[in-house]
Amino acid sequence: MARLLFWRLLRTALAVWALASGVFLLSHLEGSTAVELAQPALAELRATGGVTTPAARQALERATRHRLGLDVPLFYVGTHRPASATAGQWHWNGLANQYHRWLRDLLHGQLGASFRTGEGVGARLQQALLFTLPLTGTAATLAVLLALALAQYLAGRPRGHGLLRGALVGLQALPLFVIALGLLLLFANPETLAWFPSYGLEQATDAELDAGYQLPLYLWHMTLPVIALTLSALPELTLQLTAALEAELGTDYATTARAKGLAERAVIRHHALRNALLPSLAQLAELLPALVAGAVVVEVAFALPGMGRLLAEAAAARDFPVLVGGVLLVGAARLLALLITDFLSLWADPRIR
Repeated sequence: MARLLFWRLLRTALAVWALASGVFLLSHLEGSTAVELAQPALAELRATGGVTTPAARQALERATRHRLGLDVPLFYVGTHRPASATAGQWHWNGLANQYHRWLRDLLHGQLGASFRTGEGVGARLQQALLFTLPLTGTAATLAVLLALALAQYLAGRPRGHGLLRGALVGLQALPLFVIALGLLLLFANPETLAWFPSYGLEQATDAELDAGYQLPLYLWHMTLPVIALTLSALPELTLQLTAALEAELGTDYATTARAKGLAERAVIRHHALRNALLPSLAQLAELLPALVAGAVVVEVAFALPGMGRLLAEAAAARDFPVLVGGVLLVGAARLLALLITDFLSLWADPRIR
């Protein structure tokens, strides 16, 4: 088991490195766009009395490129750099390149600094995770627990639950942004029911507020986002587990258990559930990445300062260090979910190798 764990972790680490490297190289191909966005606009320079001559603009561009670390080649090999090189000719750039610098810092636990604010990427990601981890973790836990309860309820009483099944199928067909906007219109709208706020979580987590007042206010702001994410993940988990349970309840061992006098609920819990979980465990590998991706929609809809909103803003502003750091974190979470699913499958059925 230890050897298996080592090789799985090694493959996971290599896959995360390859993913982050690909995102880094592809994103930094637009380095000129990042430089333009990082410079003050011409109208702003004129308003502040800055020099706006072409020579001054070129000097400002060179200084900005140097500050962002974009004044060196992108990779170890390239088709530019030395003045003596022929245009289009591949040559060796040496270790003084953007990728080598990023990889060296990554091995030392540093993700660089934001192009927009100059803050450390690690600090910005940590601050965003304080909102995203409780959001996605709570939604994942609620979705799994509710799916287990609903699937056992539906499988134990297969007739007369068409309305509930239809509601789950209809909910599964709705995009997440429709669910989020529907909750906002129903429960955070003065025209209907203004039970919950639609924004303002930054004020709810103000350090100056009393802790006894801060926690209820925080939970009040997080209720609708958690419900939105839970409702988006619940139907698929429930319908899959229900179908697997119904298939297991039709097998010979379930019939034998009933013949021994066991109630249907006991047959489900003690005999059918563990076998039915095997196909559903594969969904856990998709659940966490789906919730992280859904957090982008939910955090934008509810104005939450989490990972999803941070990555969306970083992509729009070409803030490559933040974008690459976020992709690295999300990729690691997805591959970790795959690893956990593999070991849960081994636990559920030791015959799997």
